[in-house]
Amino acid sequence: MATVVTLPLTLTAAPSGHSAPSKGKISSPVKLPVYPAGPSYISAAKRHLLQRSFAEDDEELALEREAAAAKAREEANGEPYPGLGEEVEHKDLLASDPKEWKKQDHYAILGLGHLRYMANDEQIRIAHRRKVLRHHPDKKAGANGGASSGTTNDDAFFKCISKAFDTLTSNERRRQFDSVDWNIEDEVPDPKRVPADKFCETFAPVFAREARFSKVQPVPGFGGSDASKKEVEGFYDFWYNFDSWRSFEWHDKEVNEGSDSRDDKRFTEKKNKSERQRRKKEDNTRLREMVDSVLASDPRIKRIKADEKAARDAKKKGGVSGSATPNGPAKPMSAAEKKVAEEKRKKEEAEKAEAEKKSNEASKADREAAKKAKEAARKNLKKWKKSISTVIAASNYFQPEGKAPAASTVEKQLAELDTLVELLEPEEVKDLKEKVEAGGSGEPAKQALKDKVAALGDKASGKFVEFA
Repeated sequence: MATVVTLPLTLTAAPSGHSAPSKGKISSPVKLPVYPAGPSYISAAKRHLLQRSFAEDDEELALEREAAAAKAREEANGEPYPGLGEEVEHKDLLASDPKEWKKQDHYAILGLGHLRYMANDEQIRIAHRRKVLRHHPDKKAGANGGASSGTTNDDAFFKCISKAFDTLTSNERRRQFDSVDWNIEDEVPDPKRVPADKFCETFAPVFAREARFSKVQPVPGFGGSDASKKEVEGFYDFWYNFDSWRSFEWHDKEVNEGSDSRDDKRFTEKKNKSERQRRKKEDNTRLREMVDSVLASDPRIKRIKADEKAARDAKKKGGVSGSATPNGPAKPMSAAEKKVAEEKRKKEEAEKAEAEKKSNEASKADREAAKKAKEAARKNLKKWKKSISTVIAASNYFQPEGKAPAASTVEKQLAELDTLVELLEPEEVKDLKEKVEAGGSGEPAKQALKDKVAALGDKASGKFVEFA
């Protein structure tokens, strides 16, 4: 039975100046909002939103603690980039299928999801080494007493790690993946709804994100609200002449499995090429429309125009009203002097307009000439490729004299010639044709093809066997 214990407590004296409340009616209750807060509420809300059980939530916390402990060990050992490659590995990530490598997030597989395209080569190597030490099949077998754990995905994630490393250490394949990285936020705010004082702060990171595709580096920054006219004009001139290396080969469809038909390969490659061009055109249009909309709403342009107008008005006012003299203030101009000054101003403006017109006409003529030359070169591509294939055929497809080339060899060489012509610029194809014809039939002609393939570098990686 419960007992009552009386504690010997003595109340302290009331503070000085304290007065008892006046006798009266107790005030009515007031409703005040109560907000849920604290770690327990946050955990419960997270479980509800992510539809996770307590066990799954505990597993997530264990992974976070493991990553934090690994980072602490690396810091204590003085290892570079502590915590790199130790991101929390969710179940859906660990369940990645190596056969679907084009759909997997290669950065997240290596624990580089927070860095993505900004990760350097050293960080990729370190993250890969740590992932291998953690997920190597031999380590799993040892942890299970020398036997497999029995799950079908024991070695699958390790294969995903190897594929991610191969992809991110190849310049060409990494660029292809970075071109379509679906995990990077690419939303662009509506420039018309962004306040003027937040304009530069809002769009600077947007253009910095797009700058990763620029062939020309470094890319000029967006600048602040007080940027000069030269800086603002230089920035927009750069983006209106933006030269992007972004490509869309990652979306290429593979040839039907089991098909050795050369026609199938050509048809698939033709469709892939057409689709890449369509995506490239859409991306260029998207970028141009973004630059147009930002330029139209840029408050700095309005400020610069207002300053120029004020300067012109001040100059015009000063020129019409008179001119300053060393001995005193400006003297009023006579009617004759005003007429002479006005005629001089009109003459200068006419000369300036004429000079601009001639400059624009010259630039337009140069562009049209370059365009016609490029179109003419493309029309000759088919003829130049035919000349090269004729030399290859005359060389017995580079087989020993008297030995008939196999059908597979003929098909491979002609297919590789098609690929080589697509990778080269028209002028380079013309140069190759001249070198092959100059070498004549046989080994000199083949060496000319090999030299051109070698000059392509990473662009030719994995695409050539006969001419490698």
